[in-house]
Parts: sequence; structure tokens; C-alpha cells
Amino acid sequence: DQLRMNSLSLSLSLSLPGCSAAHGRFAQKLLRDLFSNYTNALRPVEDTVHIINVTLQITLSQIIDMDERNQILTTYLWIRQVWMDAYLTWRKEDYDGLDTIRIPSSYVWRPDIVLYNSADDQFSSSMETNVVLQSDGQVTWDQPAITKSSCSVDVAFFPFDLQQCALTFGSWTHNGNQMDLFNALDSADLSDFVANVEWEVLGMPAKKNVILYGCCSDPYPDITFTLHLKRRASFYIFNLLVPCMMISFLAPLGFYLPADSGEKVSLGVTVLLALTVFQLLVAESMPPSESVPLIGKYYIATMTMVTASTALTIFIMNVHHCGAEARPVPPWAERVILNHLARFCLVYEVGNVQEAESEGPPLQGGRSREGKRDLQGLRRDVDYIANAYQDQRTAQLRIGEWRRVAKVMDRFFMWLFFIMVFFMSVLILGKAI
Repeated sequence: DQLRMNSLSLSLSLSLPGCSAAHGRFAQKLLRDLFSNYTNALRPVEDTVHIINVTLQITLSQIIDMDERNQILTTYLWIRQVWMDAYLTWRKEDYDGLDTIRIPSSYVWRPDIVLYNSADDQFSSSMETNVVLQSDGQVTWDQPAITKSSCSVDVAFFPFDLQQCALTFGSWTHNGNQMDLFNALDSADLSDFVANVEWEVLGMPAKKNVILYGCCSDPYPDITFTLHLKRRASFYIFNLLVPCMMISFLAPLGFYLPADSGEKVSLGVTVLLALTVFQLLVAESMPPSESVPLIGKYYIATMTMVTASTALTIFIMNVHHCGAEARPVPPWAERVILNHLARFCLVYEVGNVQEAESEGPPLQGGRSREGKRDLQGLRRDVDYIANAYQDQRTAQLRIGEWRRVAKVMDRFFMWLFFIMVFFMSVLILGKAI
């Protein structure tokens, strides 16, 4: 122990700038006098009924990581604790005006202040540093620490969300009748904060709480620092939202493809698969919870729209390929779709085709009986050909009408889904403004 005291005193004398050899000897003498009968196992109060007051100040240096899936916030903090030690006082005049010394923190009594909501499995992420002793007994302990705290992450408005993460500090064994806590400032110090690429710090107010736990009747004070975070959404806008919007605008174009191209359904299925991939990327980074993220709702709405457009495309293709055996277009469909909806959707290229009347040529009656039989046979042949041509013409007109119905429905649903995609994109981007 004597060798330990001598080496520590030598380091103190060398660490004081401009101090003479005599000043260093006074530092050694002061160290021996202070710790000759000192113990760091008990509270440094003259009377056990006295309360020791600890002032706590937090400086946020860096946000290392925010694990949304495991709901763990990792931060780099500077923790300052100040208290009065009744047994570490001296008169400066007796030690050549020496007012301050710095010694290892393990030499003195230290408050057992811990992070209540710690999520660190090691419980030893702080650094052992020196404490500053002043002649009036004030002890200042500045300690850097990397903390992992549990944080309830609400992803309802992801990626335009605001998060509040609480860091609660308090004594683990001392109640409020033995040790009390005070705030050095109304909030944590953010002057040395290193900006984070994903999170913007809006503030970190501090609040003192006095809690009565069910196990004990004594009050336990703590200080809670609430870290207010706002996510920087630029990364997610350009990597998740904009590609999804561009893909979703392809879904209405499936109605513009010609029905005979054979690619209408394939385009809808391809768009649906692409949106599914983006949905899986979002689901992997989000914690499993009942609240669906805003971007997840947008993906689900877009996928529902694409599914509906694909189903409507199949129905319209069935209408387009109605054959000659199909029924005629109903009067209500002809009135609503072919007349009003066609003008509304600007479909003018196909007009009404008038049926051509086919009449047999007038036949002149012959004088001979054999000539009459020949003319009757020729008339039957001409009537058969005319009837066949009339049936074929009627079938073609029926097919043309059904194709026109399909084309008008294609145009109508194309503009309808374009409007839906536009409004959905405006609503999701409105959250970013």
C-alpha cells in the first residue's frame, strides 16, 4: 500500500503544471493524510441520518445505433456526478495552497447510480476514470460510457416517425432518505453531439421522479432523460418509396396494352411480384408489432390495387374475346358504356356499323316450265348465300360491339387507377413535408 501511495503521489505531482518539487511533496502528504483512515465502503456523511446529494449531468456525444427490431438504443454518453464527501476536506493553507487533486475513482466512495432500463448483457460498458477532489470536499466524477437502453419503438409512421427513448438513472440500493438526486441542467448537454446520418435529435429534457416501489416503503428518486428523435427519411424515400411509386404507375398501363398482345396479365403479375419484394425488405427491418408501418400500408394498398387491376384485366379480356356465339350487348350496356362512358373516356375510333340489307335480285318469270324450275333453284342458292352472309355480318357486328365495350372499360379503369395511384402517392409524400 505504501508503494501504491508513493507512485500515485508521484503521478499527481507530475500532472500539476508548473508545480514545484515542494508542491509535489505537499500533494503526497495530502494524499497520505486523506486516506490514512478513509474507507470507500460507507457513505461519506458525518451522521447516518444525513442525506448525501448527488448532482447528475448527462452529455450526449453520439447515437451509435438504433435497433428497431430488438428495440435497443446504443448511445455514447459523458456522465458527470458531483457530491460532497465529508471526510475528504482540507485547509489549503496547510498544503501550500493546494486546492485540487485528481486520483483514481476506486479510492473514494462512489454513488451506485445505474441505468435502470439497461439492455446491456455485460453491465460494464463504462470506463474507470479519475475523480477531481476539491478542498471543500466536493467530488466530481466525469465518466464516459457506452450505454444500451431499451426503447419502445413505434413504427406506425415509418419512415416519417418520431421516437422517444427514455434513459432512467438512479441508485440501485440507496433510497431517497440516504441519497438524493438533482439535475444539473434542465436537459442533457447536446453541444458536443456528433450528428447521426439516420436520426435527428430534437431534444433531451431531464425530469426527476420519486417512485414508491411495491417491495419497499421508502421513496426512490431517479432522473429520466427523454431523447426525442426524428428519422431522416431521405434514404427510405429514394430507396423504397420512389421505386414503389414508379412500379405502381405501371399497373394502370396494363389496361392500355392491346388485348391481342397477350402481355396484359403478365405485366400485372410482374408488378405484383416486384411490390412483394419491397414489402419483404420493409418487414425484415421492422419489429413485429400490431401497428403496421405507414410504408407497409402504402405497399399493401398498392398491392391490393394491382391485384384488382389484374383481376379486372382478366374480366375485360374475356369480354374482348367474346365469340360469335355470345349474346348481343344488352341495351343498358350499350346506353351507359358505348354512348356515355365512351365519350367520357374519349373513345371515338370505333363507330356504329349499320347493318346492310341484302335482298335477292328480282327475277323475271320465264315462259317455259323448265326455266321456272331453274330459276327457283337459282333463287334458293342465292337466298342461302345471302342468309349466310347476313349471319356472318351479324356475328362480326356482335364481336365488334363487345370489343368496343372492352376497349371503353379498359380506358375507364386506366384513368381510374391512375387517379388512385396519384392520390396515394400524394398522401404518402405529404407525410414527409
